[in-house]
Amino acid sequence: MTDPAPPPSVSAPKPTFWQRRIAHPIVGQLTQGITPEKIALTISVGSACAFFPILGTAALLCLIVGIALKLNQPLIQLINALCSLPHLVSVYALIRLGDLIFGVPRPRFTIREFITHRPHTFPNLWAIVLAVWRDHSIYFHRFGAAALHALVAWALIAPFWILLIHRLVYPPLKRAALKRGAFRLIAAPPEAGSPP
Repeated sequence: MTDPAPPPSVSAPKPTFWQRRIAHPIVGQLTQGITPEKIALTISVGSACAFFPILGTAALLCLIVGIALKLNQPLIQLINALCSLPHLVSVYALIRLGDLIFGVPRPRFTIREFITHRPHTFPNLWAIVLAVWRDHSIYFHRFGAAALHALVAWALIAPFWILLIHRLVYPPLKRAALKRGAFRLIAAPPEAGSPP
């Protein structure tokens, strides 16, 4: 008597963009032994650093903070990259908030002026540093106060942002880790010598 043919294998559904780019890297960090607490801290601190108001410096700030706090570098840089689109809007908002804090009576720039005359139209950090080095007096005269006001506004908001994001992401990460741990216990084969 011949063995019946094995059933045709069902291919797994192709993961979505969200699963490939967001969910799988975060779950991958859980499987590598990083605690949900560290992942939540990485997401919250990384997102705050990604909105640092001096454009071209967020990746460097994420790197330094990640090393100092022993956070996962790929994940913190992924968070930084995901926040890059709303970053420009946040810089303008931080400048305006800083102006309100310091009592500047009228807006320093309109949105149009900010986009066309901003000091960060350069392709990378090195180009910004060279421009500041060559024309530092003009640069700081035009943009120094705005940058200072934005930095103060960011420094006031960042701790609350970190706390809020941490409180939002930690519970689901902890639940995911607990479910994954329970699944591992069920799926793990019995050790040699242990009763079945």
